[in-house]
Amino acid sequence: MKKNRWIPLVLLFAFSLASNAQDKKWTLEECVKYAVEHNISIKQTALDTQSAQIDKKGALGSFLPSLNASASHSWNIGLNQDITTGLLQNQTTQFTSAGANVGIDIYKGLQNQNTYRRAKLSIIAAQYKLTKMQEDVALNVANAFLQVLFNKEFLKVQHEQMGINEKQLARSQELVNAGTIPRGDLLDVKATLATNNQNVIAAENALLISKLSLAQLLQLDDFTKFDVVDNTILGDDNNVLAQDVNVIYDKAKQERTGLKIAQTNLEIAQKSLAIAKGGLMPTLQGFYSFSSRVAYSDRVTGVVPDALNPTTSVGFVEGTNQNVLTPNFTRTLGGPLPFFDQFSNNKGQSFGVQLSIPIFNGFSARNNIERSKVTLEKSKIALEQESLDLQRNVYTAFADAKGALKSYDSALSALEARKGSYDYAKEKFDVGLMNSFDLNQSQTLLANAESEVLRTKYDYIFKIKILEFYFGIPIIKN
Repeated sequence: MKKNRWIPLVLLFAFSLASNAQDKKWTLEECVKYAVEHNISIKQTALDTQSAQIDKKGALGSFLPSLNASASHSWNIGLNQDITTGLLQNQTTQFTSAGANVGIDIYKGLQNQNTYRRAKLSIIAAQYKLTKMQEDVALNVANAFLQVLFNKEFLKVQHEQMGINEKQLARSQELVNAGTIPRGDLLDVKATLATNNQNVIAAENALLISKLSLAQLLQLDDFTKFDVVDNTILGDDNNVLAQDVNVIYDKAKQERTGLKIAQTNLEIAQKSLAIAKGGLMPTLQGFYSFSSRVAYSDRVTGVVPDALNPTTSVGFVEGTNQNVLTPNFTRTLGGPLPFFDQFSNNKGQSFGVQLSIPIFNGFSARNNIERSKVTLEKSKIALEQESLDLQRNVYTAFADAKGALKSYDSALSALEARKGSYDYAKEKFDVGLMNSFDLNQSQTLLANAESEVLRTKYDYIFKIKILEFYFGIPIIKN
């Protein structure tokens, strides 16, 4: 029974954890960090960085000697020359051979050095591309996050408008009962309330869609309970608008990743051209080789006198006609020498240098140079274009941010005036000096003013984030 008393407590604790997990609201910093860690495009770009690292290892390996070993064992079956008799006969012989070769580039038109330098630049370019991808994702997430905040506040405004209309409906009912206003005004208020209810539904749908869009940017598997922190305070905390636009542009030239990528690509193109020109230069290579072989056939181990035919006449002595005889010998055969003895006896070595001078290769080297020159010119143009785009974007972002701030200030002033106008119209309606149509018109203008304040507010915040981005201020601080 004592164990059972703990079951309700455990269930309550588990339910509490589940509720907290469902009620979690994401901050902008959490959204950006999560997106950077889980975005598929960022993961793919990170793999490009790893590929560049592998290419660097390959370029470094070109400085090292090449070492290759080989071995073979063969069977010769059929009509072969017997090495003991010199006669051709059907037999099977076996041979084993082994060797090793070492080669090293002494001079190759500096191609190896330039290839290694280009590989290091490719790593830098890949890292810049990864950084740019992270920056782009962060900006997209910030924009989506601000859209959720906008839709949240817009929904609050619609709910407030509904509350006002519900109170207005109750007040209009009282005035109709008292005979102060005609029944038609009451119907107008009901129609306005119905329209407001449609606006609330539309605002709820817009909020839901914006949440889903942000959750998809974060690559969340379960986004049914996804939500963001409501009281996020954003603005020009870094006072970037107080900076001179030329100062922001100078800072952007130092900080912006796109310009760094274009500059690095130009340097890569220069190294590629140097590599292509190296194809016209002579190459000098050193080499060393070692080889040996082993045979498994019988061998001659010695000679003995031929008992059957001990001598052979080779002629006569002049004058005496004495027969001149020479002894005959028979070779004795034995098995092959031990493997390692043969390997040592038959070994051979060679070394030297090889000079290659390109004379004509079907224009391939010349064409590679021309292609590299075209790529270099494209890189120069791309760098120039990136610099012009950056200048235009910075000045545009600065003008947009200032314009957004002015629009926001104007919207606040307009809202203040609309509130005063609506309050005055409501007072006139309550005493029967204004009909419901004019009151609804005033209320609609007030709602539009509130919506315009929200729109200009978040438009200003996002454009400030863009300007801070060019000034080198990240979306979130690490």
